[in-house]
Amino acid sequence: MKTAWMGVLLGGATLAFAQVPSESFPPSASVKQLMLDLIHPSSNDILLAIYRGGPKDEKDWAAVRRSAVTLAESGNMLMMRGRARDQGDWMKDAKLLVDAGNAAYKAAQAKDGGALAALAGAVDASCTTCHKQYRPNVFPAPGGSK
Repeated sequence: MKTAWMGVLLGGATLAFAQVPSESFPPSASVKQLMLDLIHPSSNDILLAIYRGGPKDEKDWAAVRRSAVTLAESGNMLMMRGRARDQGDWMKDAKLLVDAGNAAYKAAQAKDGGALAALAGAVDASCTTCHKQYRPNVFPAPGGSK
C-alpha cells in the first residue's frame, strides 16, 4: 500500500514538472526567409547530390540527412499558425515538402543511393507544385504572357 501511494505521489510530481507545450508559437522567420535560407538551399543540396551521382562518403550522406530533415521540418513550419494560408492548397503543398523530406531522410539514413535518386521528382514537385499557385510570377499559367 505504501509503495502504491509513493507511485501516485511520484507520478503526480512528474506531471507537475512536465512541460506543457504552448498552444501557439509565434513565427520567428517569414515564409520568404524560410524559402531563401532553409528550403531552397536544402532542396538544392539534395538535388545536387542526386545529380552528381549520389553521396560518396559519410560526410555527403550526413549533409543529405541534414538537408532532408530541414525540408521536412520546414514543411511543418509552413503549416504553423501565422504562416499557413486559408485559401488554395497551401497545407497540402506544405505536406508534399514534409513527405519529400522524410523520404529523403529515410533514403539517406539507409545510404540507399537508388532510393534517393528516385526522389528527385518528388523533391522538385514539392517546390514547383506550390510555386505554380503562390508564385505565379515565377510559373506563369499556361497560355499566359511570358
